[in-house]
Amino acid sequence: MRTYDFSPLYRSTVGFDRLVQLMDSVSNGDAGQSGYPPYNIEKTDEDAYRITIAVAGFAEDELSIEARDGQLVISARKAQDEGERTYLHRGIATRAFEKRFQLADHVRATGAMTENGLLHVDLVREVPEALKPRQIAITSSKSEPKTIEA
Repeated sequence: MRTYDFSPLYRSTVGFDRLVQLMDSVSNGDAGQSGYPPYNIEKTDEDAYRITIAVAGFAEDELSIEARDGQLVISARKAQDEGERTYLHRGIATRAFEKRFQLADHVRATGAMTENGLLHVDLVREVPEALKPRQIAITSSKSEPKTIEA
């Protein structure tokens, strides 16, 4: 496997450190999480997304969703069983997990719900007004320039 050195990008760019760190972590294999539990990421609208994770066997109070440092961290830890159980076959995995999803700028979680053994986390991108495109008026040289309000 090849490794890439992104340190020259740190020295020659300003404000792109998050992007470079993301590329660095992907190239080092840090983003290669296990496949457990399975999940879907879907786009539900122009600026809306949904992450769906299979959480069969976990109660709502055993799940945790946290947004920190531009990441969405979803974790689960099974509470200890009250009594000893003897399984003849154990196919439902209820081992603890932690899934991390890197969120783009201005994306935030708006809600979560469980349904039929699935955890749905809704996300929305809210671009601030100052960053949205705006129309600039064009004036001729004969008229006085108009002031554009921010």
